Amino acid sequence: MVLLVDLQKEYESISEELNYNLQKVLNSGVYVLGREVEKFEGAFSKYLGINHTISVNSGSDALFLALKSLGIDKGDEVITVSHTFNSTVDSIVRAGAKPVFIDINPETYCMDVDKIHENISDKTRAILPVHLYGHPADMEQILELKNEHQLYVIEDACQAHGSVYKNDKIGTIGDLGCFSFYPTKNLGAYGDGGAIVTNDKELMEKLTWLRNYGQSQKYHHDFLGFNSRLDELQASVLRTKLKYLDHWIEMRRKNASIYTELLQDSGLTTPVERPFSLHVYHLYVIRSHMREQLKNELEKHHVQTQIHYPIPVHLQKPYTQIQGNWELPVTEKVSQEILSLPIHPWMNYEDISKVTDCIMGVLK
Repeated sequence: MVLLVDLQKEYESISEELNYNLQKVLNSGVYVLGREVEKFEGAFSKYLGINHTISVNSGSDALFLALKSLGIDKGDEVITVSHTFNSTVDSIVRAGAKPVFIDINPETYCMDVDKIHENISDKTRAILPVHLYGHPADMEQILELKNEHQLYVIEDACQAHGSVYKNDKIGTIGDLGCFSFYPTKNLGAYGDGGAIVTNDKELMEKLTWLRNYGQSQKYHHDFLGFNSRLDELQASVLRTKLKYLDHWIEMRRKNASIYTELLQDSGLTTPVERPFSLHVYHLYVIRSHMREQLKNELEKHHVQTQIHYPIPVHLQKPYTQIQGNWELPVTEKVSQEILSLPIHPWMNYEDISKVTDCIMGVLK
C-alpha cells in the first residue's frame, strides 16, 4: 500500500525522543498553557524569524482569531479565494464579514494577484491569500495594494510550514500569519493545533487574551474572548518535530523532483515552483482531464489519492447565499482535474515508480 501520508513511519523515526518528552509532560502535572507551550512558541518564532507566536487549538481558530484581533466584523469584506479548504472562508463568515472570491493562478493554484484590485471596495478591510499545497502566493503586489488602500494582510499558511517567498518565511510577510498543526501537515501535532504569528506586540497581547477567555490576567476579563488553547502535550510533540522540519522538507522536495522527472512525458500538468519561492510540497497535485480513470486505477493498485478540493467553497451549500458575481473559471476548471498523489518524507523511489507506472499505464 502506498499511503498518501505515513504518520506511522514518521512516529517510528522519532519515537524514542518523542515518548521521552511526552512522559516529562505527563509527569509534570501541568497540561494547559505551561512551559511546553512557551518553549514551542519561542522555538517556532525563532524558526520563522518573527517576534511572536500565539498558539491556539486549530488552524481554523488561528484564522478566526486573527480576523477578530484586527476588528474585522459585520459589514466588512475580506478578499480571498474559493480554491481552498473550507476553514479559510468559514473564518471570515464566523467573524461576521463577507468573503469576496477571486480566481486563482492556473500554475501555482494560489491567488491571482492581478484580480485583486478590481475587487477592492470601500468595505474591503483585508486580503487573505492562501499559500496552497506548500507554494507561496505572490506577495509583492498584495503588499503594494495593502499599503495603497490601507488594508490588512492575513496569510493562510496552514499548508506552507517552512515555505519561503524571496527571502522571507511564509507567515511572516503580512500583518498576521496563520498555521495549522493538524496531524497531516508538514509540521503536525497528534491532534488539533494551530498558531498565529506576528511582529506586532499589541496584536500579540490581544491574541494571547482572545485565546483564553479575554483574560489579561486570571479572572480579569477585559473583553469577550474564546477558549482556544494549544495543550502541553501537543506543544511537546510540535517542539520535538520542529527540529526535523527542514530535513523532512528536503525529503519531500526530493520526492517531488522524482515524480516530476518520471511524469515529464505524460502530458499531465505537474506542480511548478516559481523563481520567487521555495515549494515545500505539502501536497503533490497533478491535473488531468482523465482524473477519475487515474484515481480508480491507482486505488485498484493500492495507491491512496485524494482531491484537494473537489467542490470550490463558493459552490458549497452554506456559501451559495453569499451575494456576488463570482467569475472563477480557473477555480472551477481546476476542481474538476486535480488529483493529489502520495508524498511524504518516507517514500522511496520504488513507491514513486509504482505510482507513476500506474499513471502511465492509463495514459498510453
